[in-house]
Amino acid sequence: MKIKDTYKTIKAASPEVLFKDKNSKFFGYAFPIDSEDAVKMHLEHLKKEHHTARHWCYAYQLGKTEKTIQFRANDDGEPNNSAGMPIYGQIQSYEVTNILIVVVRYFGGVKLGVSGLINAYKTAAQMALDASRIITKTINVKYVISFDYKNMNKVMRIIKERNLKIINQKLELSCEITIVIRLNEAKSVFESFKNLYEVEIKELDL
Repeated sequence: MKIKDTYKTIKAASPEVLFKDKNSKFFGYAFPIDSEDAVKMHLEHLKKEHHTARHWCYAYQLGKTEKTIQFRANDDGEPNNSAGMPIYGQIQSYEVTNILIVVVRYFGGVKLGVSGLINAYKTAAQMALDASRIITKTINVKYVISFDYKNMNKVMRIIKERNLKIINQKLELSCEITIVIRLNEAKSVFESFKNLYEVEIKELDL
């Protein structure tokens, strides 16, 4: 059975988008991220850029597989679930991950009510995603193969047969070859090398 080894994210930060409702302005931004530190960095930057705004609401999701997904939605002072969750709803709707969406609100003097806020934050998030280039990436595994030079031929034969991508190699008396491979094929490749006499294989963190 094949496991899903692709995920969707955005290629680069979106251009700024603007949604207006009853004089309130909602500026939307989408950013590709790979850590919570990146979330803090983008938020700090936007708070400086929009230092007179009233709210900086956001949602993000990290993780490439269902088991590793983590997310957060923040209303930043707006009524409960009127901002962060509508933004997160768009992340789910577009099925993207490793992404942060921030919607910055300037209050226009007229209250929009909860349904108006939900619509505004959802729309600004949707506009930011529509303005982004969504790409599909593969989920990869990285292995290092260690062996003595005399075993080079049998290691290279598997690498050629399976068309594996080498990203690093050290070929001396004791050799190390680092390969990167799609998650779907990782188990069978691991077994191929594990069964070789005098050859070691171990997984590395990506």
